[in-house]
Amino acid sequence: MTQPAEPTRVLLADDEAMIRHGVRLILRHAGGIEVVAEAADGQAAVQEAAVHHPDVALVDIRMPGCDGLAAIAPLLALDPAPRVVMLTTFGDDDNVVRALREGAAGFLLKDEGPQELISVVRAAAAGDAVLSPGVTGAVISRMLRSDPPQGAGDALADERLARLTGREREVLAMLGQGLSNQDIAGRLGIGVGTVKTHVGSILDKTGSASRVQAALLAHRTGLTS
Repeated sequence: MTQPAEPTRVLLADDEAMIRHGVRLILRHAGGIEVVAEAADGQAAVQEAAVHHPDVALVDIRMPGCDGLAAIAPLLALDPAPRVVMLTTFGDDDNVVRALREGAAGFLLKDEGPQELISVVRAAAAGDAVLSPGVTGAVISRMLRSDPPQGAGDALADERLARLTGREREVLAMLGQGLSNQDIAGRLGIGVGTVKTHVGSILDKTGSASRVQAALLAHRTGLTS
């Protein structure tokens, strides 16, 4: 008899109790997702994650005391490290960019619907994209404006790109377009599992902490043009 898959374990960090309550209820009824811990600030989030080992950490960017931004690095330093998804609102672009630069897997707007919340948690747990292609493009554009590519003189970026195989470069270019693993698999005619293997290899070889960081590398090196 096939054993049921383990539920995706989620840590929820937000200083507003009503937000935590609402998210917990949505995820409880989603099936295959379990909220294993909650926290009201970044420091408590790291402490709870170290004890409960969540697969995904949903972390509010703005919290009193230790905020979500300060929690990213210590969360990613845990072993095993959760995938960190930031909870935010419109108009917080600067903090979103900073969070993605520091390794957050993506972000979720607080006014998104329940299904989007569930989809983001599942995608993050699977190592897939947690930004829509349109949002990814906007975020990447903003990141490039604040840190524009240096062209051929960007030796470090070129060196990281040189570590990849031809197929991995193809996958990286599609990451730069904000495509999901399933979309990439369809375009290349390969399995989703194979795409996940390529993405993992790309992150490892380029030293990228997230798909968004890898996508930024694709833009900086002209791979998406």
